Amino acid sequence: MLAITNAHILPIDGPEIAAGTILIDGSTIAAVGNGVAVPSDAEVIDAGGQLALPGMLDAHTHLGIHEEGVGWEGSDTNESTDPVTPHVRALDGINPEELGLLDTAAHGVTTAVVLPGSANVVGGLGAIIKTSGRFVDRMVVKAECGLKVAFGENPKRVYGDRKQLPSTRMGVAAVLRETLVQAQVYLQKLERGAQDPDKAPDRDLRLETVGRVLQREIPLLAHCHRADDILTVLRIATEFEVDVILEHATEAHRIVEEIAARQVPCVVGPTFGARSKVELREKTFASLGILAGAGVPVAICSDHPVLPSKYLRLYAGLAVAEGMSEADALRSITLTPAEIMGVADRVGSLSPGKDADIVLFDGHPLELRSRATTVIIDGQRVPA
Repeated sequence: MLAITNAHILPIDGPEIAAGTILIDGSTIAAVGNGVAVPSDAEVIDAGGQLALPGMLDAHTHLGIHEEGVGWEGSDTNESTDPVTPHVRALDGINPEELGLLDTAAHGVTTAVVLPGSANVVGGLGAIIKTSGRFVDRMVVKAECGLKVAFGENPKRVYGDRKQLPSTRMGVAAVLRETLVQAQVYLQKLERGAQDPDKAPDRDLRLETVGRVLQREIPLLAHCHRADDILTVLRIATEFEVDVILEHATEAHRIVEEIAARQVPCVVGPTFGARSKVELREKTFASLGILAGAGVPVAICSDHPVLPSKYLRLYAGLAVAEGMSEADALRSITLTPAEIMGVADRVGSLSPGKDADIVLFDGHPLELRSRATTVIIDGQRVPA
């Protein structure tokens, strides 16, 4: 067993605990609180009053599939050979020894959502992984967490430059609708085939994957920046009765009442940095506080490597400077993204039974000068 003692604990799903103890049994949190009995044979880390936070979760990255300091050899983010590639999986492109992953883990971001890029209308399946490990299959929290789709500038630029569909926003929406309809027909054929094997269709990995969205097994993870693109996402989600998570959602604050009424989650970012394209003209850290204040489930993301994932907590601090509450900001990099992505039973807060992903900070996590002094993932210390 491992015990962290004398820690100021920020469990996220409950009140702060001064001079508390976290007891870890293997890869799981066994107990949290004051007066926790520490077995005599347990390894003890005396936190010395440092703050203990659940390992942070970055809800939108390309960690491990867009390798830092490598070049085209490590660029596996976009299978931009076809606008519809639902059958590709981020998991199959992740290099667990990638430098960005190693940095991210050392700074206390212990879980990451890794997604295909946004070159395609339908980009493929995302995965949720722990950020430290030798074998990616052992790092998996959820192998297939949603189907990435993209609206706006990126797909229309990639395929418009080739003079093929889609070259407009109308074309992007049409391609996605057509794909969803094809999957509906495929599911109908599968249903008939279950009654009469002679009518069963040949297996189609593309439509099989999209069919899981229609059956609400996984959500659409929709890359969208502008308010009009967000509304198109919501329109299509309503038409086909599918679940959707808004990714980036740069102008979501402009239509917050519509998003709040539908309780559609938003994964917002990357917000730091210059406005590099038209879609980003309205980006502001103030958006996060506006959304959270309206009751929208909101997570902050880095879109690594666009912004480094290791600085996730600093983006949350900037959101506080622009009006987000401190509690909402801490939640937006821990429990809320875990809830949005359906893994809150394992990560996002310091609760008995959850994964032992814990970070000790020598100051408040949202303060620039604070440092992660100890990072634990699945009960194991991560090298500094």
